[in-house]
Amino acid sequence: QVQLVESGGGLVPPGGSLRLSCAASLSKLSPIPMGWYRQAPGKQRELVAAIIDSGLRANYLDSVEGRFTISRDNAKNTVYLQMNDLKREDTAVYYCNSRSTPLPWGQGTQVTVSS
Repeated sequence: QVQLVESGGGLVPPGGSLRLSCAASLSKLSPIPMGWYRQAPGKQRELVAAIIDSGLRANYLDSVEGRFTISRDNAKNTVYLQMNDLKREDTAVYYCNSRSTPLPWGQGTQVTVSS
């Protein structure tokens, strides 16, 4: 069964940075378009960033545009999310998943932005 394993979360102060990783236990991640999602307490899961197979095009939630960067390494079956200038409202559990046919959700990685 396909597994998505997210890592890299933690506790950071406002303005800090984190780099999240998502490792997919697939024989080949390419050409699946991938996305990073987040779910804050009491809120619905939302799409934060998405990237196409080649990595040449990405889309972002307005509130993270210019601060977050999604990338992928198809040779490593891994997708990344570089998060800079973190804000308290970025606090959530972050998940990755396919933007086409959904894969089983992983456990996510907790990101907490607090002083």
